[in-house]
Amino acid sequence: MVGALPAARAADTPSSAAGKGAQVYCFMRNSGNNHEVSWLAAYALIKRQSASLFKTSPEHAAVMITEAVVQNPGSFPDCGRYLGDLYASAAQEQQQKQQQREAASGSSNEGGATRSERYAY
Repeated sequence: MVGALPAARAADTPSSAAGKGAQVYCFMRNSGNNHEVSWLAAYALIKRQSASLFKTSPEHAAVMITEAVVQNPGSFPDCGRYLGDLYASAAQEQQQKQQQREAASGSSNEGGATRSERYAY
């Protein structure tokens, strides 16, 4: 639990990588840029400025931005409505991977029909 406190505080400060990433993402979205462009800029900044020895994953960067916005919503007005976009592409990727696994294993249940229903004709 003690290790979580510095991370939470780091996301709260505007000078942290998370705070700067949130500033970039929210500013760009509020300026009319789409999610992809805003996300690429924010993620590049977070990767470059993170103090970690390990590369920051896209999933972790999305969580860092979310934490920064949620912990200090006054600094990021109207940005809450964009946070779902950080996770929408990950959800789509998971769905595509699941579909690929089902197709590869032959367990896809085409339209919910049973095997006998599919070949009933």
